[in-house]
Amino acid sequence: MVAPHPSVTDIELNMHRIAILCLTSLLLGTLPAVTSSASALPERLSTTQLEQRLAAIDSELEQLARFNPRSGTGSIGYRSPHHSDADQLEWVQVELQQPTPIDQIVLVPAIWRDTESGFEADGFPVNFRIVAGTDANSAGTVIASFNETDKLLPRIAPLVITCDITASWVRVEATKLSARKFDGLFNLELAELLIFSGEENVAIHRPITLPSPDQHFEAPLLLARKKEFLVDGFVPYQMDTGQEDKAVAFFNGAPLNTEPSITIDLHAVVPLSRMHLHTVEQSDSAPQSTISGFGLPEHFIVEGAQQADFSDAVPLMEYRKASIYDVGPILVRTFPETLCRYVRLTVLEPYLLDDEQRTRTKVGFAEIELFSLGENVALRKPVTTHLLNKNRPSSLLTDGSNFYGRILTTREWMAQLARRHELDNERPFLAAELNQRYTQQKTNLRLMIWLTTLLLVVIGFIILINRSLRQRAIHRTREQIAADLHDELGANLHAIGLLCDFVRREKENPELLDTLMQRMRSLTERTAAATKYCTNMLESKGLYDHLAEDMRRTATRLTTDHQHDLSFEEEARLQDISPRRRIDLFLFYKECLTNIIRHAEATQITTHLIAGETKVTLTITDNGNGLNGEVPASLKRRARLLKSTLTTESLPNGGTRITLQFKTRYAHKRKS
Repeated sequence: MVAPHPSVTDIELNMHRIAILCLTSLLLGTLPAVTSSASALPERLSTTQLEQRLAAIDSELEQLARFNPRSGTGSIGYRSPHHSDADQLEWVQVELQQPTPIDQIVLVPAIWRDTESGFEADGFPVNFRIVAGTDANSAGTVIASFNETDKLLPRIAPLVITCDITASWVRVEATKLSARKFDGLFNLELAELLIFSGEENVAIHRPITLPSPDQHFEAPLLLARKKEFLVDGFVPYQMDTGQEDKAVAFFNGAPLNTEPSITIDLHAVVPLSRMHLHTVEQSDSAPQSTISGFGLPEHFIVEGAQQADFSDAVPLMEYRKASIYDVGPILVRTFPETLCRYVRLTVLEPYLLDDEQRTRTKVGFAEIELFSLGENVALRKPVTTHLLNKNRPSSLLTDGSNFYGRILTTREWMAQLARRHELDNERPFLAAELNQRYTQQKTNLRLMIWLTTLLLVVIGFIILINRSLRQRAIHRTREQIAADLHDELGANLHAIGLLCDFVRREKENPELLDTLMQRMRSLTERTAAATKYCTNMLESKGLYDHLAEDMRRTATRLTTDHQHDLSFEEEARLQDISPRRRIDLFLFYKECLTNIIRHAEATQITTHLIAGETKVTLTITDNGNGLNGEVPASLKRRARLLKSTLTTESLPNGGTRITLQFKTRYAHKRKS
């Protein structure tokens, strides 16, 4: 059972869809014109647009006819005389014989198989123009012109040129030729020139005019290249759409010495003017098992009639194979418009298949198309055969399919091949640009991964460093609090103890006792204030704002029974030392006095403080027992908090000298 195939309306609808798609692409700026460079297009698109465009091209390519070069023997087309120089004028002119409206011209290149690059156009012109005119307009009108900048080559696809003109002749004028493949000489070569008026190829089998008589076909090797072959309807491709159902050809035998026939009933009387006979496709094996025109009768006639018995038969066409160049994939024949309902093909001289055992008669066609006003009216119409066996059903002759898929009109077929060429040229640029962007994205992604990893490592180090700093800050705060408690409260409590001893000793002296009690009261209040702010002495407003006076007052309190000499250099600068350092410096001094009084058994103490331009130096000297090589931990701790240098030395005559030195920046310098 033969599956249903699309109607003519379906075919036209598909053509309209393709036209709309092309127009939409042009409006969007995504379809390169013949004269534009496809390589410039991808740079203007985003990555998403490139992906969408590439997907759209792949989707459209699946719907287009494919390039399937012919094999076997047959006519090639027209080849002009050769030249050693490319800049030569060659032209070929098709005579339409009467003014005809023209809307499309198709140039089909002759194809040459290159062992390295595959199929290429051979002798296709580099610079050329299309001119059309009438007998009244001998100069003609230029329809289109092309040059090297249009980048038409390399190609094997037909070149489709849209126009709107009425002409009685069409000429292709080449002013710069390309080299033919086998010897590098220059000539003009075309496989076919199609001129469409609607769906009709009005150039089929029309006369050809050349600049000079066509004589070079006399050579045996050039018999396949005659001017008549430019309009014989044979193109260098098989019709391969790859769409919908595929079908084998009708190929059946007949008795010897008979005249088998094929009759198609069109179901209605219609005006017929053209007939396409699709020959049996050659096998795809290598080497091929059949020759060109396998099953095609050597001689047959086609008649049309309105009566079923063909009592009113009118001859439509006659075919006689004179040479191997009269055979091709599609035999196109036109004839005067004739009203017909029935069409009969009668074999007068069959194709004979000789094998080792016997000679057999074979008749074969892939499809028979009958055209009325540009429409194939034979599609899916009933077919009857006479004197042909029933190995393959006669419905194969009008099913609308060949071995490669759905059969198209010649115009649609050429348009799809030309469109495929455009998309095939555009796609590599899109893919290359997209691959380049993917590569760049991968590079950027790897870079981002490395940067993210590095950032995480840095963050980890920052966390560790911050944690360490916080631990150090906590330790430093604890150390600061401990030092402040020890140096401030310890010294004050010791001073209170000394005052208590003085009170007990001077209890018989009321005046001195009152003074000592006042001192104890003052020291107690000061100790209470110090205790309140010992956790952060910077919060205590006014605490040690006058460092020199505080040092004198403390020295007077602690060294009541000692001879103490306290002196300053650049005393005014002490006010510009930062509050934290003033506090630490005072407490260091106070701790030194406390240690001397408690442990050194000294009678004389000398303190000298120098506030230099860049550093502060505090020197404390006593005549006591010395430190015996051990510096009190409290002094080391306070020196460390001051970020200062602490040195001690024993004096030759006895006693100890303690020197504290640290660099500083004074407040008035910082402000300046």
